[in-house]
Parts: sequence; C-alpha cells; structure tokens
Amino acid sequence: MYNILTLNKISANGIKHFSSDYKISDSVANPDAIMVRSASMHEMDLPRETLAIARAGAGVNNIPIDRCSEEGVVVFNTPGANANAVKELVLCGLFLASRKIVPAIDWVKATLRGDENFSKSVEKGKSAFAGPEIKGKKLGVVGLGAIGVLVANAAHSLGMEVYGYDPYLSVDAAWNLSRSVKHVTSLDEIFSDCDYITLHVPLTDSTRGLVNTINIAKMKDNVRILNFARGELVETNDIIYALSEGKVAAYVTDFGNEALLDADGAIVIPHLGASTPESEDNCAVMAVNQISDFLENGNIVNSVNFPTVSVPRTAKTRVTIIHKNIPNVISRIASAVAEQGVNIDNMTNKSKGEYAYTMLDTDTDINDDAVNAITALDEVIRIRVIR
Repeated sequence: MYNILTLNKISANGIKHFSSDYKISDSVANPDAIMVRSASMHEMDLPRETLAIARAGAGVNNIPIDRCSEEGVVVFNTPGANANAVKELVLCGLFLASRKIVPAIDWVKATLRGDENFSKSVEKGKSAFAGPEIKGKKLGVVGLGAIGVLVANAAHSLGMEVYGYDPYLSVDAAWNLSRSVKHVTSLDEIFSDCDYITLHVPLTDSTRGLVNTINIAKMKDNVRILNFARGELVETNDIIYALSEGKVAAYVTDFGNEALLDADGAIVIPHLGASTPESEDNCAVMAVNQISDFLENGNIVNSVNFPTVSVPRTAKTRVTIIHKNIPNVISRIASAVAEQGVNIDNMTNKSKGEYAYTMLDTDTDINDDAVNAITALDEVIRIRVIR
C-alpha cells in the first residue's frame, strides 16, 4: 500500500487513476509521495519516507527543489497538461489588449446605470474605446514550449503574422509549430518588429526582468504586451512608466501585483490560466500516472530535478539509486553489487546537472548486504528496491 498526501484539492478525475493499492488523503502521516498545486512547501519538513512530489501544473516555485534534490526526492511537474487552457486565455488577452473591452465595461457600469437615454449615451461615448483588430498585425511569441506553440498556431489561424523566438526549441515543439510561423534568432527582432508581444518562457536568472526600460525602448510605439508566464519577467516600474508615456498601449498579465491596479492600460487577471476543469483534470491525471510509474517501476518522466529514465523492467527485481553525478560512481555501484553475488540483467544510468539516476534489473535476490554495500558509497543519496 502506498500513501499519497494531497496538499490541495486534486481533481477527482485524476485521483481515480490510482489503483486500489493507494491510500490518498490530506492527512497522511508518512507519505510515499505528495501531490500539490499551489500550496507552498518551502517551510514544510519532508518525511524521510517521501520519495516524490508531483506538482499538478507546470511551475514549481512553491517547491524547495534544491532541498528535494539533496534528499533524493524526485519532483515532477505536468508540462503541457494545462497548455490549451492557458492558450485560450492568452487569445482572450489579445482581444482585451486591442479593443479596450475592460475599460468600456467599467465605463458602462460606472456612468450609465439609471441613464434614461442609455442607448444614446452608449453611442455618444463608445468612441473613447475604439481599438485595432488583430488580423494582419505582427505577434511576437517569446518561448515556443507547449503553450507558446499553441498560441503561435492559433494566432496565425486568426490572421496574424506570427514571429517565434526560442533558442532552445525542442524537436517536438518544432514538429507541432505551424510552418507559417517565422522562427527568428534574435529577441531584438521581436522587440523592433512586432505590434504584440506575448511571453511564454520560464523564470530564470537570464529571463528575470526581460521586459525592462532598455528593451521597451526597442519596441514599436503603442506595442501591446501579454505576460501569462511569470510576473517577474516584466519590471513593474518600467512597464507602468511605459504605459503612462504611451509607449506601451496595453499590458495584460495573469501575474499581476497591486502596483499595476492603478496603471492606465494595465489589465490584471487573477492567475486564471489553468483555471478550467479540463486543465485540472489533465494535470491531475498526468501527475497520478507519473507518481504511479515511479513508485511501482522506478521510472522518471517529467522531473524538474532528476533525469528522464524510463525503461521496461527486464527482471523480477529493480534497484533504483539516486546519487551524485561524479566520475566512477557507476563502476563502484557495479562492483559493490558484484561483490555480493548479484548478477545485473540490465543497467541504465542518466544524469542531470549535479545528480544522476541509476536503475538496475536483476533476477538475483537482493539482500540487505547488497543494499548496505551500495548505501555505504559516499556518493549515494537514496537507494530503493522494487520487487
């Protein structure tokens, strides 16, 4: 029996994909794995029994990744599971940025309630909220991951001229990207040529503050910027100033802050990107499948802190080892196993940064002496035997 702790309400349509061998609760004492959405885990003590954490979503800022890696806890996320939901909200953002829909609605509610000449007043005042169509305009998509590709393709279908930038474009993303999307190799080309710019990159040291005074100056006048990725990609004070000066016509974000609320031209959405029942179901199902495969077979798919290692089992027993990624560890593990009379049927090793993951399959019974021999190696962080 495996114990699964839930820190947030997880979609029932996802939870039901666990087999009867799983106990799922928000009060499990010593969980084998934890499922989380938005709850912060940075102050949480991780039980030694915890082998994995699955974030039902893409971002993992609420999880202490470094600490998990040091303790041999595999952290999963669910990239792409909420991509369609976010794509649809980005498309909504394009229209909100263009047509001044939000201020127009606010004006109607604030000034026309009880107006006996409602229709005439509407016709008289609506000119203040005119805005351009998106058809024929240039859209720059910064980041061509699961969401960025969907946005680029959809915008092209709506008649936009789409430019995409991603120096790390994956093979899968390239296959899915419309051939009509122009792939550029310079951010400056996006900044200087596009009428609309939408951000779909992770928050890293290199992307933090990507939209700032220097880069805004490179953009077209009346550019419209959308940020449905992370708030810190945009320097708040710089975007507020650009809005006030008219350089930026609109800024639509799903990651707002209080300072933006009074900025003319800023539209702050309360992080609704993945807030659809379909998205929550998709994320939960993916997270459940990842946890189940890891606990039952040791396979790792979509981990943010350990390498992808997924191979069919070839023997009755599988041994998984999380260890430091330094030279000669594999040979030392093999020697330790051989000295205990264990015959390795199949062995797989992959690394990611400072850490590595080794799986070995064997029909030989793994006894405590063999486990202790591997555990005694200084580089080994965690070992598990799956029978």
